[in-house]
Amino acid sequence: MVKKLIMFFACLFLSTGLALAQMAVKGTVVSEDDGEPVVGATILVVGTQTGTVTDIDGKFSLTMPSGKSVLRISYVGMEPLEVSARPNMRIVLTSDQKALDEVIVVAFGTQKKSSFTGSAAVVNAEELSQKITTNVADALVGSVPGLQIRGSSGQPGAAQGNIHIRGIASMYADTEPLVIVDGAPYSASLSNINPQDIDQVTVLKDAASAALYGARGANGVILITTKRGKSKDAEVTVDMKWGANSRAIQQYDVITDPGQYYETYYGSLYNMYYYGQGQSAAQAYQSAQGRMMQDLQYNAYSVPDGQNLINPNGKLNPNAKLGNQYTYNGQTYYLQPDDWTKQAYSNALRQEYNVS
Repeated sequence: MVKKLIMFFACLFLSTGLALAQMAVKGTVVSEDDGEPVVGATILVVGTQTGTVTDIDGKFSLTMPSGKSVLRISYVGMEPLEVSARPNMRIVLTSDQKALDEVIVVAFGTQKKSSFTGSAAVVNAEELSQKITTNVADALVGSVPGLQIRGSSGQPGAAQGNIHIRGIASMYADTEPLVIVDGAPYSASLSNINPQDIDQVTVLKDAASAALYGARGANGVILITTKRGKSKDAEVTVDMKWGANSRAIQQYDVITDPGQYYETYYGSLYNMYYYGQGQSAAQAYQSAQGRMMQDLQYNAYSVPDGQNLINPNGKLNPNAKLGNQYTYNGQTYYLQPDDWTKQAYSNALRQEYNVS
């Protein structure tokens, strides 16, 4: 009886813990102005990459990860909102009047965003300062809808690569957008401009670009306005960033154990000789052993004299030891399994200092 009670309370505690760890959240996002549902609003669990978007009725549903309880709701033209998650929610977003009063730089001066009829995206200095990059083109990625960058090199100081706004406009003609810096066309690489010197970047993305700049603006226009002096007291800005760079795309499921690699390669050769060429098991074993060393020409294991690297059962010889001496042209080399990806993708420290 006591054992059953212990099991009962253990199951009750476990189910309660799971219920607290994860919570199903449903809700509706509406606009404060007219009460209509907001379609395509972004729902993100703060501190995670878990999120979703509202459907055509403004509804959403997701499961909260363990230990997280705050949602961030955002939509273009409305003020972002952070709320505590509940099973059933009704979230009201208010219009961002400040966004409508933003000033957009165009060909013949500036105008308010609310009166601008074209398609444009504005990235100000504050948003640029939040991006950890030394190239303004990389800072625009993820901030300007419809803008794509295909990098041609990862070398420091290299060009920004190919920039496309709303896809490739032509198969044969130039597809690069027109870059204007402080009112003058700019033909050099954007990597030559210090992001700390930029006050605002405006990206014109529709036919209005061609109307303002002619044929050169057919692929879109990137307008860059640099910082300039203002009629007030002198201001010194010091910006310091310190962090670490790590590999963005994690390693795929590959063979990392050298013993497993030799076993796999031997197995493929053995199957070819045994099943494909009809050799006996003993003949296929000897043929696969010789072919493996002939093809690889690299044995990272030292094996006692008279023994093979792979046993007849297809497994690595337990007497094999990592590390092997090899003599070539009178020079002795010591072979071992080196993982060169650790050198290429190791974490690196990053420091950046700017004074203006």
